[in-house]
Amino acid sequence: MSDGATTGGAASVAPAIELKGISKAFGPVQANKDISIRVMPGTIHGIIGENGAGKSTLMSILYGFYKADAGDIFISGNRTEIPDSQAAIAAGIGMVFQHFKLVENFTVLENVVLGAEDGARLTPSLAKARQLLTELAEEYQLNVDPDATIEELSVGYQQRVEILKALYRKADILILDEPTGVLTPSEADHLFRILKGLRDEGKTIILITHKLREIMDVTDTVSVMRRGEMTATVKTSETNPSELAEMMVGRKVLLRVDKEPAQPKGNVLEVENLSVVDEDGVQRLKNISLNVRAGEIVGIAGVAGNGQSELLEVLGGYRSATGRILLNGEEIDLTGARSDGQTRRARGIAHVPEDRHKEGLILDFFAWENMVFGYHHAPEFQKNPRFMSNAAIKADCEAKMERFDVRPPIPSLAAKNFSGGNQQKIVLAREIERDPDLLLVGQPTRGVDIGAIEFIHQQIVALRDKGKAILLVSVELDEILSLADRIAVMFDGQIMGERLASETNEQELGLLMAGVTQGAA
Repeated sequence: MSDGATTGGAASVAPAIELKGISKAFGPVQANKDISIRVMPGTIHGIIGENGAGKSTLMSILYGFYKADAGDIFISGNRTEIPDSQAAIAAGIGMVFQHFKLVENFTVLENVVLGAEDGARLTPSLAKARQLLTELAEEYQLNVDPDATIEELSVGYQQRVEILKALYRKADILILDEPTGVLTPSEADHLFRILKGLRDEGKTIILITHKLREIMDVTDTVSVMRRGEMTATVKTSETNPSELAEMMVGRKVLLRVDKEPAQPKGNVLEVENLSVVDEDGVQRLKNISLNVRAGEIVGIAGVAGNGQSELLEVLGGYRSATGRILLNGEEIDLTGARSDGQTRRARGIAHVPEDRHKEGLILDFFAWENMVFGYHHAPEFQKNPRFMSNAAIKADCEAKMERFDVRPPIPSLAAKNFSGGNQQKIVLAREIERDPDLLLVGQPTRGVDIGAIEFIHQQIVALRDKGKAILLVSVELDEILSLADRIAVMFDGQIMGERLASETNEQELGLLMAGVTQGAA
């Protein structure tokens, strides 16, 4: 096992970054405990760990968002105080956050310059930035239209803008926090080509991720964190996914879903000729027809933006549509008059939305409040016809937190103070524990670590084995293939074909995702 001191250079070369004895607590929660790590220049250094292991906190200390309770930071061998992000930028550090820090109605150029203007007059700064942006884009394959507004760009291009912002500020060290959480597989592959190019130009990259395939594909060295402590640092070439998973979780982890063949029964969900036209007159769903039976998982595969979100929104009661939907043989209203989510829940539909921040949680509210949203009218939570019993809701939340291993198990903690994976567990616990007839799940493990992924998959399979119907939407093809019993592939608002998971592969599904049918291929 290596400490990373000689990776990418001779032993005498000073680390690009060295953290010594870093500790940080938030009240009773010890996020980082006496952490030491070395990152050598010109390398891609991965940091992995379960959600809540303290990875993002550690990097936020390095970037000046938090101040450590104890410990020292060294940049290129020099002890450096980093009280805020401006000091981090001055030290040559740039950070690309999991949730981008961009002004959506500003142009790419304006976002890059924002906070780094040369003076009161903006025109010279913009002219200088345009020239430098062109040079950086060409040098690092980060091509993006400088005059495009952020809201016009895909998330992949928005991420390029964040990287360009850091490079424009002369960053030699780039920190990327879960950079592929919102990217399609092809966008992720392009990002990794960019990162390798940056490394080859002498930049130092720190990659925070929970995806073991990414660690193995792109990093030179990997450090493992568990429960706020640094447990190991190894050369990537000297380890493997199973070993890393065990170091992360502290036990052996199944990297594939362990499930028996499905035993489907009658139809729970029937969708016939479902169509959606958005506010701009664009047809997002085009005569979609599918069914989901009791005791099976139907996966919807496809590149993001091909109608999967609209399908979930219609089924969840967020969007009106034309066509026909039957739940247990009874028709559901699609006009919007009676199609709210509360009615859907009463009919036995539970919904884990794709975007937990926008649709699954109210981040400023407590965990116990989030755990009851949509189910607050349930008899067990009523003190009397006019008032809810907060004590009953808190007790229920505490029990769900224990069953779903939410960390920390504190009902009175605001949702925004949980890691992304633990936020996802809160949403899943709320919906799965209501024993629905149909569970709609969008991107169930987005931004979730390997141990939590195993747990979430087990809960979904357990619900299937109880005879429930599950419709799963995921951009992760390996997740679809591993979890689903039957797979429908969407492209441009249409279903291109259906396959049994046991009789298909990534190549066949990839062609369908690109709109290529078997005959055309």
